Amino acid sequence: MNGRTVLERFPAGGPRGSWPAEEFAHARRMEGLPAEVVMDLATDAFLVVVRRDGAADATA
Repeated sequence: MNGRTVLERFPAGGPRGSWPAEEFAHARRMEGLPAEVVMDLATDAFLVVVRRDGAADATA
Protein backbone atom coordinates (compact mmCIF):
# COMPACT_ATOMS: atom_id res chain seq x y z
CA MET A 1 0.00 0.00 0.00
CA ASN A 2 2.20 2.80 -1.28
CA GLY A 3 1.91 6.27 0.14
CA ARG A 4 -0.60 5.42 2.86
CA THR A 5 -0.51 4.86 6.59
CA VAL A 6 -3.03 2.43 8.08
CA LEU A 7 -4.61 3.87 11.22
CA GLU A 8 -6.96 0.98 12.05
CA ARG A 9 -8.35 -2.30 10.67
CA PHE A 10 -11.94 -3.49 10.93
CA PRO A 11 -13.33 -6.92 9.93
CA ALA A 12 -15.67 -6.78 6.94
CA GLY A 13 -18.28 -8.98 8.64
CA GLY A 14 -19.62 -6.45 11.12
CA PRO A 15 -23.21 -6.40 12.40
CA ARG A 16 -25.88 -5.36 9.90
CA GLY A 17 -26.25 -1.57 9.81
CA SER A 18 -22.94 -1.05 11.62
CA TRP A 19 -20.17 0.90 9.89
CA PRO A 20 -17.31 1.05 12.45
CA ALA A 21 -14.62 1.85 9.88
CA GLU A 22 -16.64 4.76 8.48
CA GLU A 23 -17.38 6.04 11.98
CA PHE A 24 -13.70 5.82 12.94
CA ALA A 25 -12.64 7.62 9.75
CA HIS A 26 -15.24 10.33 10.32
CA ALA A 27 -13.94 10.91 13.85
CA ARG A 28 -10.37 11.24 12.49
CA ARG A 29 -11.56 13.73 9.84
CA MET A 30 -13.20 15.78 12.61
CA GLU A 31 -9.72 15.88 14.22
CA GLY A 32 -8.24 17.22 10.98
CA LEU A 33 -6.77 14.01 9.51
CA PRO A 34 -7.76 13.26 5.90
CA ALA A 35 -8.77 9.67 6.77
CA GLU A 36 -10.52 7.43 4.29
CA VAL A 37 -11.77 3.84 4.23
CA VAL A 38 -10.45 1.28 1.75
CA MET A 39 -11.13 -2.44 1.40
CA ASP A 40 -8.27 -4.92 1.74
CA LEU A 41 -9.55 -7.90 -0.25
CA ALA A 42 -6.65 -10.12 0.79
CA THR A 43 -7.62 -9.96 4.47
CA ASP A 44 -11.36 -9.22 4.03
CA ALA A 45 -11.03 -6.10 6.18
CA PHE A 46 -11.75 -2.41 5.93
CA LEU A 47 -8.72 -0.20 6.53
CA VAL A 48 -8.82 3.40 7.68
CA VAL A 49 -5.89 5.09 5.98
CA VAL A 50 -4.24 8.48 5.60
CA ARG A 51 -2.28 9.31 2.48
CA ARG A 52 1.34 10.21 3.19
CA ASP A 53 2.16 11.80 -0.15
CA GLY A 54 -0.98 13.87 -0.64
CA ALA A 55 -1.72 12.28 -4.02
CA ALA A 56 -5.35 12.71 -4.99
CA ASP A 57 -5.82 9.41 -6.80
CA ALA A 58 -3.41 6.89 -5.26
CA THR A 59 -4.56 3.29 -5.45
CA ALA A 60 -4.26 0.60 -2.83
